[in-house]
Amino acid sequence: MTLQGKTAVITGSNSGIGLGVARELARAGADVVLNSFTDRDEDHALASALGEEFGVTARYIQADMSKAEACRALVEKAGACDILVNNAGIQHVAPIPEFSAEKWDAIIAINMSSAFHTTAAALPMMRKAGWGRVVNIASAHGLTASPFKSAYVAAKHGVVGLTKVTALETAREDITCNAICPGYVATPLIEAQIPDTMAKYNMSREDVVEKILLERQPSKQFASVEQVGGTTVFLCSDTASQITGTSISIDGGWTAL
Repeated sequence: MTLQGKTAVITGSNSGIGLGVARELARAGADVVLNSFTDRDEDHALASALGEEFGVTARYIQADMSKAEACRALVEKAGACDILVNNAGIQHVAPIPEFSAEKWDAIIAINMSSAFHTTAAALPMMRKAGWGRVVNIASAHGLTASPFKSAYVAAKHGVVGLTKVTALETAREDITCNAICPGYVATPLIEAQIPDTMAKYNMSREDVVEKILLERQPSKQFASVEQVGGTTVFLCSDTASQITGTSISIDGGWTAL
């Protein structure tokens, strides 16, 4: 399908899943706006290279997703937002009694509240254009839970709930809102964790991947950023115009258990 003439804003997209989603949207012809909290020359160069590779307009706009005003300003600075992908997120692991209030507040702000603020800013643009797609990158942890991830699990469950409300409020319009719930995805961040885990447990790479990282993922395979991106493109297609308010799992069977 082609998304030519559409502008996609993807939060948290200068690496990992967000960048993978941006690449697939650009491949489909959408102009893209990349985002993160940094404002480095390499961030802008990344956007330029992406635009040249796929023949689209690609820009980088810095915004701190922990701040409501910055979330809304990102969409406003983009100038148009036909497709909004809420991907920004951080993680922290600790038992509830030891989970600091600062970490809790940051995770809730970046992983959940940012999606509310960007959506609030984008919906008027989508309504004016008569078309829009909101795709929230939630998680398998938006549908199930793990110990020591209280803020992350709470935030991702909240994103799934926000997805449903957004879908209901736009159900009579050509606007949809859906959540994608990945399990473990192969990203540079995950890859960087493997050597330390191998050393900590004196295990082979294969055992670390299968027995620790993918313990709850029955396929014992990572999802790819391309798969998450391809699912996003599908949700933006006419084929998916009656898919709204739902959560699509890309988790190798995790949430089927």
